[in-house]
Amino acid sequence: MRLSKADFATDRHGWAEFLPERRVGNILQGTHRVPWVVIGAGFTGLACARRLGELYPDADIILLDARLVGQGASGRNSGFAVAVSQFPGAYSPKQIPEQQRINMINQAGVNLLRSQIEANSIDCQWDESGFHYGAADRYAIEECRNFLEFLDSREVPHTRLDQQALRQRLGTDHYKTGLHVSAGALVQPASLVRGLADNLPENVALYEQSPVLKVQQGVPVTLNLVNGTIVADNVMIATNYEAGKIGFINRYLIGSTLTGSFTRKLTEDELASLGSLKQWGLLSLHGGGATVRLTADGRICLRNTAEYNGGKLISDAGMIERQFIHRKSFDLRFPQLADVPFEYSWSGVEGISRNGTNFFGSQGNNIYLAGGYNGSGVSRGTAFGTALAEYASGGQSKLISNCLACKSATWMPPRPLLDIGAAYTVRSRFKGVGLDR
Repeated sequence: MRLSKADFATDRHGWAEFLPERRVGNILQGTHRVPWVVIGAGFTGLACARRLGELYPDADIILLDARLVGQGASGRNSGFAVAVSQFPGAYSPKQIPEQQRINMINQAGVNLLRSQIEANSIDCQWDESGFHYGAADRYAIEECRNFLEFLDSREVPHTRLDQQALRQRLGTDHYKTGLHVSAGALVQPASLVRGLADNLPENVALYEQSPVLKVQQGVPVTLNLVNGTIVADNVMIATNYEAGKIGFINRYLIGSTLTGSFTRKLTEDELASLGSLKQWGLLSLHGGGATVRLTADGRICLRNTAEYNGGKLISDAGMIERQFIHRKSFDLRFPQLADVPFEYSWSGVEGISRNGTNFFGSQGNNIYLAGGYNGSGVSRGTAFGTALAEYASGGQSKLISNCLACKSATWMPPRPLLDIGAAYTVRSRFKGVGLDR
């Protein structure tokens, strides 16, 4: 397949809507010869480029993004920096080592982000007060019991919450049961990713709106772009679900397109109806349930659809249709706010694999890749990007070992079977979702 700039389309929507318009940065032109190039300036690529800049302060490092920073998935998620993952299914002591490994990676990512935010005074509404989890229907209520058993067994700090306690905190009677986990942070993701991009080491050159159209493998590796060429000794791929476009982990990772809506800013009286907390985030205990946030600036954000759309965003016309689904879920949760309009809706794409694994390591010939976070890319992507830079540099650490231990991914067939299987994989997330959607 011959790529062009049109294969990396975007729109203005996402959390960047709340920020000043980003000026077009440097666009790569001409021929460049460097020891290191990182493809993708999301959480993974930014962390990787930062660590390379620290490890090689005298080397020229290029960081590329096909779009403006914040227009990709890193600026379109719901802003949960997960420290403790919820693992679906019944609690099993045999799975504890694997689950501990994943949570150590998660926590490493949270720690890295915190240190960078503090060191660079990044204004991104970082709030390390943990997350709420809610269950409204039978399947999710069962998952709540499973999660509580896991948290109790690992002595993870948490608080069990009944319907009344959830109402007092969040202002909704919708959830029958739930809990609060103390670890983890809420963030304005577009603000954070922009802040990270604007505070890279001096020897890292960021080029935006500079998609890679072809990777010519060899030693060195040659990258062909729209207006230039890069010859590099080492290439780090941090493009998540778009890695297949340039020939890597094709048919192992697909893009699931999610949609959500933001309300306008709520009035003081409206905010007073939402319980005791100034801001909060709630994850459904059903994998296909709604993600809900009260943001620091007084909006409610609700995201509750996921579908296979070929790794593309939803059109403006399509977003109008999805907004009806958002509205139904919103009104069920907050009937007291039924007259509050949505200000706008947005879509974003997450990379998922059939068996929920992540990707980390060498792709041969001095090409390295990390990706596939299945919805936990803020923290896990940061940890993977940092570890990838150290691994490619010959380093050894517990974080690298944990990242290398990812289980093998399940292969997906070529198109058109790929489209059928991918659509089924995404739809299966909604089995039994009921009132939690």
